[in-house]
Amino acid sequence: MRLTVLGGCGVWPDAGQACSGYLVEHDGFRLLVDVGYATALRLLERITADQVDAVFISHGHPDHCADLNPLLRARALRDDPPAPLPVYALPGALDAVLALDRPGMLDAAYVLHEFTAGTHLDIGPFRAQTRPLPHFVPNAGVRLAAGGRVLAYTGDSGPSPDVVELARGADVLLAEATYLDQVPPDSRRYQSSACQAGRQAADADVGHLILTDLQPGTDPAAARCAARDGYGGPVDVAVADLLVDLP
Repeated sequence: MRLTVLGGCGVWPDAGQACSGYLVEHDGFRLLVDVGYATALRLLERITADQVDAVFISHGHPDHCADLNPLLRARALRDDPPAPLPVYALPGALDAVLALDRPGMLDAAYVLHEFTAGTHLDIGPFRAQTRPLPHFVPNAGVRLAAGGRVLAYTGDSGPSPDVVELARGADVLLAEATYLDQVPPDSRRYQSSACQAGRQAADADVGHLILTDLQPGTDPAAARCAARDGYGGPVDVAVADLLVDLP
């Protein structure tokens, strides 16, 4: 299994970067997990739009799904459009982004598979176990298993025992870490810090922690240092072009 980070900025894309978007590949199958602001550009530097085999969206905030629109346009408006793209999302999460164009314009470009968080999905070679995780809007964390390897991804989430269960024994945990250590009181149930991500990675006994969704302007070195207060394994920050081959 291979993970390529297209972007990992929270809220808006920092200069030269992109918001949440992750290309996960196994046995030639390309799964796009989240597709936030500016990720389509990063994606199309690597592959063509028709080479994406499926899309999984954790939740409906635009920094995680806005660039589904240009991806679908790149498939629908070409002279030889490919087969409809399977898109997996929570009910209603994509209503806004799918309404950006005139009615019906992109209908042939995708097949929407709405699921309830907690559902198990088979997406190509991936066995996807979803779990509801706390955020301001409904959010589905996902545990992707293929070829004996496991990648867990929180989407945007506050600290929760469910994050630990989702990530239990995973080779890689891709965890939201919007803040370094202190989360504002009004967000403590719905967003996490790098310190909290580190502690949860340790509790879950994951092999490799990747911090994502950092606020623009956050010092990556400071985020890694904060996570290492509670976690002794390798720590990276999700920035465009980070490539990880799951061992």
